[in-house]
Amino acid sequence: MRRIHVGNALSAFGLGFTVPYLYVYVAQVRGLGAMTAGLVLAVFAVAALIVLPFAGRAIVRRGPLPVLLTALATAALGALSLGLAGGAVSVLASAAALGAGQAVMQPALATMIVDCSTSETRSRAFAMQFFLQNLGLGVGGLIGGHLVDTTRVSSFTLLFAIEAAVFLLLVVLMSTVRMPHSPRIEDAPAQAGRSARDSWRQLARNRAMVQLCVLGFVLFFACYGQFESGLSAYGVEAAGISTSALGTALAANTLMIVVAQFAVLRFVERRRRSRVIAAVGLIWALAWTVAAYAGLGHGSRAMATAAFVSTYALFGLGEALLSPTVAPLVADLAPDGMAGQYNSAFALVKQLALAVGPAVGGPLAASLPGPYVATFLLFSLGITVLALRLGRGLTAVQDHPWGARSRVVARGGAATEPVSA
Repeated sequence: MRRIHVGNALSAFGLGFTVPYLYVYVAQVRGLGAMTAGLVLAVFAVAALIVLPFAGRAIVRRGPLPVLLTALATAALGALSLGLAGGAVSVLASAAALGAGQAVMQPALATMIVDCSTSETRSRAFAMQFFLQNLGLGVGGLIGGHLVDTTRVSSFTLLFAIEAAVFLLLVVLMSTVRMPHSPRIEDAPAQAGRSARDSWRQLARNRAMVQLCVLGFVLFFACYGQFESGLSAYGVEAAGISTSALGTALAANTLMIVVAQFAVLRFVERRRRSRVIAAVGLIWALAWTVAAYAGLGHGSRAMATAAFVSTYALFGLGEALLSPTVAPLVADLAPDGMAGQYNSAFALVKQLALAVGPAVGGPLAASLPGPYVATFLLFSLGITVLALRLGRGLTAVQDHPWGARSRVVARGGAATEPVSA
């Protein structure tokens, strides 16, 4: 598990090391223009949407570790070739390889966490994953920003070469991991063909998983999909926030996650997962209310800036509550041997939300700030409603595994695992 967490941190470090500077690299340093730079960012999202369905099947059939090693090698090749690419075609092809590799890393690492944890330790394992991902993104972005120089192509080549080296180092590190045995489709040859044909249909028949995917889309659309597009545009256009204040708001979001992540674990573990997610919806509704004051109120510039920074901090508190809640729930909804499929499906929903969110939020925030805030305030309240509806369809073990185990022990049970859903 320690090696898996190192893998999470280093993969996030590689992502934060280069992705914030892709637009500048393609548009200005390589001189390929804003259109090509926009296409590169779109290719990242499209590549993820294409490979994730296949990644789920590969994880189920082969296990998460071989899929992770393949993804790391692909991402390393994409990063290195992106640093050397000079034309539009080679840049787009390299971005596709890098985006596909990075997209597959997350469900593979998540499945490895599931295989190496129990229902008792899973929430803390995913909380640690989220903490290290944010730390890796922040440190990667900070170091990368000090290395790049828009007047020298060689500085960006070095940047992408270091990223490729990080991924190759991860290949070596993760090759030493010995995963515990977990059920695979190949463990049941008679059903392998049927499972290959019907796995997505089986997932679609899992009503709780479908509800969780709908809830997940709204979560990522209303929060993560607005961070770097709609919310920042709203802050600059409606609230008059300076770029330095926007950086402070992003830092406040990360700081809240780092400070609150482990402080909220006891709160999360002692409550139903559906109610924790419902509470996140209310917290984010409060965040959008504070954002409304920042951009639509009549306070001073200092008050507007403080309110905007507080908005990002409140979003960070909600994220800290979600990380030990949603990912373990996806794992507990998956039948034996299907965790990879379910993790990939949820990652696919996340990518869709992250692709649609900026496309909707950015233009709406810039042109209609009032309706923008009202819309996403309603989306946040919708999260609460959807979470409570989801809770009615979950078993006691799925919704509150810690409490279910406590009741079993109180009755004299001696099982080392909670009752299976």
